[in-house]
Amino acid sequence: MASSPDPSRPLTVVQLLPALESGGVERSTLEIAQALVTAGHRAVVVSRGGRLVPRLLSLGAEHVTLDIGRKSLAVLRNVYALRRAIEGADIVHARSRLPAWLALFALRGLDASRRPHFVTTVHGLNSPSRYSAVMTRGERVICVSRTVRDYVREHYPRTHAAELRVIPRGIDASMFPPAPMHDADARTWAASLHPALGGEGPLLLLPGRGTRLKGHADGLALLARLRADGVDARLWLPGAREAGREAYIVELERDAARLGIAGAVALTPPTDAIARAYAASDLVLQLSRKPESFGRTVLEALSVGRPVLGWAHGGVGELLADFQPEGAVPPFDPDRLHAAATVLLARPPRLPASIPLTLQAMQEATLGVYHELAG
Repeated sequence: MASSPDPSRPLTVVQLLPALESGGVERSTLEIAQALVTAGHRAVVVSRGGRLVPRLLSLGAEHVTLDIGRKSLAVLRNVYALRRAIEGADIVHARSRLPAWLALFALRGLDASRRPHFVTTVHGLNSPSRYSAVMTRGERVICVSRTVRDYVREHYPRTHAAELRVIPRGIDASMFPPAPMHDADARTWAASLHPALGGEGPLLLLPGRGTRLKGHADGLALLARLRADGVDARLWLPGAREAGREAYIVELERDAARLGIAGAVALTPPTDAIARAYAASDLVLQLSRKPESFGRTVLEALSVGRPVLGWAHGGVGELLADFQPEGAVPPFDPDRLHAAATVLLARPPRLPASIPLTLQAMQEATLGVYHELAG
């Protein structure tokens, strides 16, 4: 009979990803590194580096600088260095496709008796291909939502269901505390950042990078219809204005001017005070044109106590169905979007008292997978 996992035994876990700059994958990597160190384990991250390395080191984790994400045949030269980095580890956890391929090559060069267990996390809904299939090669395949699990089972039917683990990404609820509706202090703060955010009418918030995939144009069209109804609504797009996306900003500004809403739209850089931005808003929009694997914005907004309106596809649709079904709209139906926004602004729905998808739950479940394999 196999021995049961011993959660007290210190483990060495090596996480692999291209870089430590920014983004959801990087955030999850740091969150698991923190959980490992807190539990008395050794946490190592291999990447080419980036601005988050000092933060990783401050957690007590280690970093090995190795370019394992550059899409070039030259990257194969790093297999030997990667093998040295993972030798002696209990778990190798790949979070991206090219690092996962390199990990497989590196693991094959180790004696089977000393070979670490291999774990992957499918963070995104990548186009199905032999290249992407590597993310289903782990002894355990972590899926960040049921949406991702179903996607894997549909496109990679050879993946055994017993190897799949759904571990939703979670939020630290203390970072997104509940705020009273119509938070006057938060709204005054927002108005101090941009003149378009003043006024007494409702504020719509659509956080997201400066890309068409985030559905900014849908947000502008919605605002125009609400204002045509006589509602003095405003729209804040934090994150839309970023370096290298100047042409896109010009396009959005032209759209706003054409719709006659330029004075009610704020296109700003990302804000570090996103919880306060949620508190300043009356309705949060999640209008990504491409289905997302999870949809953290939904959880963050609900934690603050703000209703969410979004396209009912991907992880966003899954979360809305679970926690606030009134905000789920058939994808790309502007009439249904307008109708739902009108109702949500007039009669805010009853929101869940708490969100069970917490950071702690995600950390504990992930460490549970490690112990399951290394026990």
